[in-house]
Amino acid sequence: MQHKGIIKVLLVTACIVYLGLRIWRLCDSCLWFDEIFSIHAAEHDWTGLFRFVAQDLIHPPLSYLLLKLWMLVAGDSFTSVRIFPLFFSAIAIIPYWFLCRELKVSRPAAVAGLFFIAVNGALIKYSQEVRMYAPFFFFSVTSLWLFARFFFRGKSFWILAAANVLLVHTHYFGWFVIAAQIAAAIAIRRPKIPRTLLMAGLTAAASAPWLVFVVSNKAAGHSLSENIGWIERPSLRQIFDLVIDLVDPVYFQLSSAEPSGNLLIAIPVLMVIAAAKIFYLTEDRDTEEKERLVFLTIFAAVPVVLALFLSWVLPYSIWGSRHLIVIFVPVLLLAGIFVADVRATRLMPAAAVFLVLLFVAAIGVDLWRGKREYIWCAWEQIAKEWVLSPSEGSTPTLFVFEDVAAYDYWFATRDLPNRRIVLIKGVEGTINDPAFFLPRGFDGVTVGDLSTVEGDEIWVSFRQATRPDPVGEHAAAERRFEVPVTNFENLGYVVEDVKMKAVGPHTAYLVRMKKAPPPAGPSN
Repeated sequence: MQHKGIIKVLLVTACIVYLGLRIWRLCDSCLWFDEIFSIHAAEHDWTGLFRFVAQDLIHPPLSYLLLKLWMLVAGDSFTSVRIFPLFFSAIAIIPYWFLCRELKVSRPAAVAGLFFIAVNGALIKYSQEVRMYAPFFFFSVTSLWLFARFFFRGKSFWILAAANVLLVHTHYFGWFVIAAQIAAAIAIRRPKIPRTLLMAGLTAAASAPWLVFVVSNKAAGHSLSENIGWIERPSLRQIFDLVIDLVDPVYFQLSSAEPSGNLLIAIPVLMVIAAAKIFYLTEDRDTEEKERLVFLTIFAAVPVVLALFLSWVLPYSIWGSRHLIVIFVPVLLLAGIFVADVRATRLMPAAAVFLVLLFVAAIGVDLWRGKREYIWCAWEQIAKEWVLSPSEGSTPTLFVFEDVAAYDYWFATRDLPNRRIVLIKGVEGTINDPAFFLPRGFDGVTVGDLSTVEGDEIWVSFRQATRPDPVGEHAAAERRFEVPVTNFENLGYVVEDVKMKAVGPHTAYLVRMKKAPPPAGPSN
């Protein structure tokens, strides 16, 4: 009885840690480009939503539909939309616990697995991001639970089929979960193969109308290269980063300027799990335990193998730890089993204490690091400066030089009348990350070049390194923001006012410019 009481206390503690770390800093950071896309999609009417998402090519529509329903019920405030992914992350505990029961995982191992999931930095990050990854995580865990129920007890086939339809309509990597289900049937219980294939066929049939709709709405001249052409093909470094993401507590890389992982903590966690695994596998295990390990290993390995293979044989890589969020529960549940069920009883308490110390240290490091700010948050703040600035023209026009800035400015001012944003590309010394581009079928931003600049008063916004090196012909310039302002000065404009916001390694500028008066003629 005393042992059961301790397990209940630990279970409650794990749930509190799970929810607490996801609520902590939920609203610290502003919405970034992909989150803006999600909300933008959800703000369309129902028909427009489907067309808007279809033109994006790479994501199915369910998460956007769920977000639209959420916004209709709970509102579209910043806090409300951030609670949307938190909700799906929170309720994922339910299918996780049912999965442990179906696999007859010991209570200590189930609780240990939940602790690993609770503190995982990647899972915390995606439980706070207004994208499809939290719903995808929930549906993947639900599918894994229902498949275990069907696989081991022959129950819930039709509910499983319905869950898989929802899964693949949330993210296409849901098909990798279905591939793992087929692989499990082939490797462990071949009599399950026919019904598993039937389930996959039903899911494919349910997915066909959406794929036809995507093809029929594909915008001319656009391809997947815009969406994923920038993704690197996975190397040993990318595989190592995925391994670190699987065990790294609290921390997750949010910007390429940050380290990929908190290695001083993640590697010791990985070493403890690896040591526990070695001890666990060298001990005698009954057939049921071995079958459970094979089952979870298949769901941990098959999506990774498929992602690796397809990233090398397809024209474009599809690799990404966020896409592989489906493997986190099987991997971390295995880690919980290794740590909690190892029979080296003297080692287990020491390992548990060491892991707790590492988790606490990770939280301490995050507290010490403080709130992280990014350049896209500067656009939102500077947009307010633009809106509040007095204007002499009827339609204030803002010129920007990268898609992400144009989209952020549009989103921040989308409810205001008579605001015009022009995106100018290819100007020397400006930044434009190819991973971000304006949504297809979107006309809220005008795309042009310097020849289209007109008006007596304009605003120019751009970013540069906080301590930039001079660029090109402006090497002798004294002003930091010489590029691209000089291009507008060459068109006859002069600087009237400069506002700036320094964020991390970059500074965002908002420059107000006016047409210079013509030179006075010769006096008589």
